[in-house]
Order: sequence, then C-alpha cells, then structure tokens
Amino acid sequence: MDAHSRGQADEIDPADQWVLNPRTGDYELRLNHSAEQSAPQSRPRGATTPGPRSAEGSRTDRRSRTAGARVEAPPTPGGVGGPPVPGQRRRRAPEGPGGGQQSQPGRRKRKPAKSRKKKVLLWTGGTMALVLVAGGVGAYAYYEHLNANINKVDVVGAESTGFKKDQAVNILLIGTDKRTGEGNEGYGDKNSPGHADTTILFHVSKDRTNATAMSIPRDLKTEIPECQTKMPDGTIKTIPGQADERFNVSLGQAGRDPGCTMRTVKKLTGLTVDHFMMADFNAVKELTTAVGGVKVCLVKPVKDKDSKLDLPAGESTIQGEQALAFVRTRHSFGNESDLDRIKVQQQFLSSMIRQMKSDETLTSPGKLLDLAEAATKALTVDSGIGSIGKLKSLGEELAKIDTKNITFTTLPVIDNPAEKIKATVVPDPVKAPQLFANLKSDTSLTEVKKKQQDAKNAQAALLNGERSTAREVRVDVYNGSSIQGAAQSTINWLQVEQGVTRSTNKSNAPEKAAKTTLEYAPNQADQARKLADLMGLPATALKPGTQDAEELAPMTLVLGSDFKGAGVPITGPAKAPEGAQTADKKVCAE
Repeated sequence: MDAHSRGQADEIDPADQWVLNPRTGDYELRLNHSAEQSAPQSRPRGATTPGPRSAEGSRTDRRSRTAGARVEAPPTPGGVGGPPVPGQRRRRAPEGPGGGQQSQPGRRKRKPAKSRKKKVLLWTGGTMALVLVAGGVGAYAYYEHLNANINKVDVVGAESTGFKKDQAVNILLIGTDKRTGEGNEGYGDKNSPGHADTTILFHVSKDRTNATAMSIPRDLKTEIPECQTKMPDGTIKTIPGQADERFNVSLGQAGRDPGCTMRTVKKLTGLTVDHFMMADFNAVKELTTAVGGVKVCLVKPVKDKDSKLDLPAGESTIQGEQALAFVRTRHSFGNESDLDRIKVQQQFLSSMIRQMKSDETLTSPGKLLDLAEAATKALTVDSGIGSIGKLKSLGEELAKIDTKNITFTTLPVIDNPAEKIKATVVPDPVKAPQLFANLKSDTSLTEVKKKQQDAKNAQAALLNGERSTAREVRVDVYNGSSIQGAAQSTINWLQVEQGVTRSTNKSNAPEKAAKTTLEYAPNQADQARKLADLMGLPATALKPGTQDAEELAPMTLVLGSDFKGAGVPITGPAKAPEGAQTADKKVCAE
C-alpha cells in the first residue's frame, strides 16, 4: 500500500465504504478516492460470491494494488465482510491455523465503531444547540414585534405608581363602542369618538386568592371630574368636569381619554385605579377567534335582526362576528335593558376566562401565539403596563387566582328619582357604599374570603344564639368617628331602613374611638346580635357586661374611626351579594 492509500485508510473506516453501484445494483467496497476516477470493478449481478481466498490465490489483488486502485467484489450481503442485512447476524470469517479468524488479503483491521446511541446524542445535541440559538434570536424578534403591537396611552397625573406584588391592584377594563376596523358599521354611533360602553373595575386581592369584577352601568348618572389628557403634539389639555352626567361620556367625549374614566371611577368609588385595558369591537372578534371560540349557553333560541345574533337553545361555541353580536345585543335577553346585557356580558367573560385557563389553550403553542398576537394588537393600555415584560408580570399575578374565586357583580343601582321617564340610574345609597367598602377593605365576595380571625377567636361565639326583632332593639348611639353627623345619619338609617325605632342619638362621644363598639348586658345579648347583623359588626365589636340591665335600659353603640357611613358594614359579607356570579359557574342566558 502506498502512502496515499495508507493515509486514506487511516482516515476512513473501510466498513463504512460499501456503496451501491446504481448501474449494476451491487455493493462495492471503495477504499481509495482514486477509485472515483477509475471505473469501479464489480461482480456481475447474480455472480457467485467468491469464497475465502488463500495467500496463494491472490494474483488479482496484487495486480490491483500495483495499479493503485484496490477494489474487491463484495460478498453476498450478510456474508463474510459484506454489508449486514437487517435482522441477520454477520457471519464470522473461517478460522485460521491459530484458531483465530483468517485474515482477508488487502483488508485493514476494522476500527471500533462508535455506539449508535452516542452518535444520536451528538447529532441531537448539536441540532438542539442550533435550535436554541435560532430560537433565542427568533424569540427576541417576536418579543419586539409584540411590543410594537401594543397601543399605549400616557395617563396625565396618574395617581398610582403601578401594581406591586405585595399590594391589592385595581384594573379598569373598558369596552369602547368606537367604530374601528372593518365589518363594524352596524355597531356604535357613526363618526363618534366612542364611549365607555362596557366598564368593569377588576379588583385583585393582596394575597391573590380572589378577585371581584364590578360592572359599572353605562347609563349611571354620576360626577365626571376635571381631567387632563395628552394631545398628539405633546401638549396637555384640561377638560372641565360635569356634575351630573352619564358615566359613559367619561371616555371619548370632549376629548377624554381612559385616564378621565379612571378618575371618574375614583370619584365614584373612592378606589384608586392602578391600570386600564381598553378594547374595541375588533378585540372581541380577534380574541375569541384566537382561543378557538367561547362556549355560551342559551335557555331559548335567539335570532336578533339588529345584532345579527343567530343561536339555538343550549350550548354553542361562538367567535368573531357572532361573539361580538352576543355581547352587544340588547333585545335578546331579559327585559332588554343595559343591566340585563351586563349579566350576559359577565357570563361571556366568565366563559372566556375558563377557556383561556383551560388545558386546551395553555397546551397549544399555536393558540397561545395567536392569543398573544391578538391581545397585543387589540388592546390599548396605560404606559405603566405598556410592554410585554410588564404585561407578563401582571398576567403571572392574575394567573394565581382560581376561577371559582373570581366574582362578577354589578354596582348596585336604583332608578333615577329625578326622572319621570326612567332612562338612567343612580348608585343605591345603601348597597353601593357597602360594596365599595368591601373592595376598599380587600374583602372577598366568595367563600374563600380573607383569613377570618373572628371565626378563630372565641369571642366569635358571641354572635351565636337567638336574635330579637328589630323593634325590640334599644340602643343609644354616640359619634366617636371623624364623620360629622354620623350618629344622626345612623339613627335615620336604623329607624327608616331597618325598623329599629327605639334608637336614640346621644351626639358626640366623650372622646374619639378607634373602633366601633357595642356595650350590652347579658340579658341584652339577643338585641346585640340583631344589631350586629343589621350593621355588619364583627364579633370583636361586641363588649358584653357581667350584670343584667333593667328591662327598658338601652345598649350603648359608639361609632369609631372604622365607621364609613350609615348602612356600610364594618366588615364585608362572607358571600357574594345577590345577583353576583363566580367565573367557574356555567350560567345560561335567558
């Protein structure tokens, strides 16, 4: 073997050089690249395979080596030195004089082959490295693409520095009826800048165990405070407030941006709004399509000529135009009022939340990418959450909440007493402040509720037992709070609203009180429990004496700094108010 042949043999494993000659259909052993320049010698198809050769019968091999091109006719597949046949063992070569295998002239000793497993690992590792590097570049590019999708609004004079992981967070969800995009000509007002058509204050508890979604009716009469907005040229415009106006004009009208709606909610509820997310008609169509549709349930079939909603009774999966028609229709459900439409929208949103949190969505990369694309294109947010990173952080916090602990409710309202023809509503003077107090105190409306120390405290047993009637309750009320006239307003509420006619205003307490307390004698316990029920007093507010009182003696109620207003409970209810629904429940619209 010459130097060239030796170099090739050192670099190439002969066992890997069996190749198929396309002209003959036979295998050939090619050990030297010079064979590529000369016609390969092969045995004719069907020729008998040569047997083991002795050292004396190798003239042909010697001639081949002299010519510099060493070529052998391969044995039959599966034979000695031949390419293996799948599922068939390779035959051993005949033994030589020493008992070992007889060497074949012109064939070098085979190098130990790498295991197939190692080869696979090497190839897989290299491929994965390329995928990860390419994926990293692609992910970054897509990340920037999604960032570019997001529409942001700078809220002038924002009162919140943004959500924090150790604090409760309030997010205002706004659905505008502004006509944007194709196919929306049948909705909203033509050439209108839009209104706050659907508004939900989404309160997330500090411990992330629960959330309350409070819908605000668009026809609610309330005060819209003065606000400032940033114009396209960067200048700041001040928009005057309005004392008695529909809530929905807090957006769009007179140039108001979502920051004005945030301030209106603050004025109405006393709660600071941390962020807003605003969606238009297209958002409903695109988001529902991205998740593969949203399941809804109807008690009876609906065919609405105005919204074009056409659905059978029972369960349906809707997306796109039908999803938009479902949340926009006013003539298909209930008494065709905005309040009944709110109920349907809450049912729809509950179902959409379930769909987004379902395995069907979370385990589908395609759906998740579609959802990310649709959400970033369809939503407008404040600059405080105006990036993918910030939205991701917020999303991680919201994802901690179980759907059974997300409660949808509506701001309690009554018909506007100033109108003869009832077209608008106003906050319920008793129930609305109670709900606001629940949100301010971060009290859950679900069975989860915050840890109830009262239930663990032995004093909670004071609330167990018989109750008197409201008429039998005798109580003197002192004002130890900082609210002027608190004692009289409480007396009015007790006597007019609750039937506690034997209550007396004792004016101001000798000193300010940190907590509201109710002092009573053992024989007045039934009256104390009744009054605690009516006022939402916790067990810790009850201060029982040790001696019985005279028959007509009153109890003593001192209003403390935790008193927020007549009829507002000191502690919130343990269950959701009437008409509320949790996101895990499937409710059929009717």
